Formats: sequence, structure tokens, C-alpha cells
Amino acid sequence: MITEFVLNNGVSMPALGLGVFQSPPEETAEAVQTALKVGYRHIDTAAVYGNERQVGEGIRRSGLDRSQVFIETKVWVSDYGYDETLHAFDKAARKLGVDQLDLLILHQPAPDRFDKTVAAYRALETLLADGKVRAIGVSNFKRHHLDDLLGRTGVVPAVNQVELHPYFAQIDVRAADAEQGILTQAWSPIGGITFYPGYGEGRKNVLDDPTIAAIAAEHTKSPAQVVLRWHLQEGRSAIPKSTNPVRIAENFDVFDFELTEEQMATIDALDTGVRSGPDPDIPRPEVFDWVIPED
Repeated sequence: MITEFVLNNGVSMPALGLGVFQSPPEETAEAVQTALKVGYRHIDTAAVYGNERQVGEGIRRSGLDRSQVFIETKVWVSDYGYDETLHAFDKAARKLGVDQLDLLILHQPAPDRFDKTVAAYRALETLLADGKVRAIGVSNFKRHHLDDLLGRTGVVPAVNQVELHPYFAQIDVRAADAEQGILTQAWSPIGGITFYPGYGEGRKNVLDDPTIAAIAAEHTKSPAQVVLRWHLQEGRSAIPKSTNPVRIAENFDVFDFELTEEQMATIDALDTGVRSGPDPDIPRPEVFDWVIPED
């Protein structure tokens, strides 16, 4: 049963993590503490989420030793550039209350300023060499973004975190990642981002899909548990988000059953090829330029 993945630099990462995107700061510390009590050992946050400090607080409240919790965070676009990204690490580490990050990734490819993206990644390489981070990676990179980055840098990303769920399976990105030994990590793994603000109306919720419901009934599991199991069996990391204690526990209870090959293929067939969040190829200066506070 898959409970962790070994990254391309030998670092082990828990396969399932708690995501805190859009988690209100006032609820984040409790959600993190709850998740760690349930058994999660991987927390995913980001500078732009505005809740890194609360993630650190939740980890400290848990009473777990720092070495027992895998902390992943992301550098926002406004902090891209070599020196700027080195400073972004300092900001994140200070807010989280740690000296070392387990995984630090670039949040967007930012094609309108890709030279700064490359400079930011080179800063990640320096942080890795200096032991300040244990692994580095990217988020929302398509195949051509990866090709461009790899042509100008020396360390292959350990992780590429992308929107990925049964309705948007990212087949080409997964293939590109696999070709380079990059672990694909799913954000919005159970499809909640189908309600991403400003990105369309009338999208269907993956969890309401009758195909998923039928498979869930066969295993006496919830639709969310089935979808998370699908990710794990296909060799992906997943970071479901919730602040609800019942759902946090439910999302972690996916290690005691297995989907059949037929069920996996049935879920694969749900792919529409249509993303629900922003297209990484479209510049968004109105959000890319958001300034990340020092404290």
C-alpha cells in the first residue's frame, strides 16, 4: 500500500498531504493540528495563501517533532528573481518557524516574465545545495515550461504540482513529468476547484458524478475517498484541502482498500480535458504582482 513516495533526489515524501488553499488563517492552525492528530505527516501551503504562520502554529501545537512533518510551501511570482527568491525563503521559514523546508516550489511558470522564473529556480538550486531545503520543484508547469526550464538550469524538479482530478487528468503533463523523473502532485485532487472563483459557471462537481458514486458504494467508501485512492494507485501525490475535522479524517482513510483495474479505467474515462482553474500560459499581472508581506 503506497503511503509515501521517494523523490528523484532520494528524499521520502508522504503521499497524501493536507492542503490549506483558501483556508482562512483563523481556521488553519486547528485544521493542521487536527490533520496531524489523524495521521497526516505532510502539509502543503504557499506564501500567497497568507496562512504560513498558522501552519507553523498548528505543527507546533501538535507536539510532533519537526522531523516528523513534511512541510511544503511555494514562492509567489512577485518574489521571483535570484535574490528575491532567496529572501522569499527567509520570509517563509520565519513565518513557519523552521530553519529548513522539506519542499520549496515555484507557484507559477509566469510566462510573461520567464527569465525571472528561471532566476528564481536557480535560487532554489542554491537553497538546495546549502541544505536550507531538502527538495525543490514547480507548480502549474506544462510540458513546454518544463522543457524551457530544464534547458537553462541544472537540477530536475522533484515535484510538479498541477490541477488534476478525474475531469482534468493532465495526461501530457503527467507524461512529461514521468519522462524526467518528476513526481506529479495533484492540487484540487477531488475536484473542488471546479468552483474556482471567476473561472466559469455550471461546472459539475466530481464528487456528484454517478460513476464515482457507484464505485464508492461497492467499497463502502465516500466519493472523495475513491478519487484519492485513484490518485495514489496511479502513482501521484495528492493534497486534499479541508478545515472540517470529519472530512480531514475521511480524506486520510484511503489506505485500507484498492480499486480494481476496471474501476481505475472507468475513472480515467471521465477526463474532459477541460481545466477549471487558471491556464498557466495566460499572464495574470493583476495577481502575479501581489506583494507577499514580510511578516
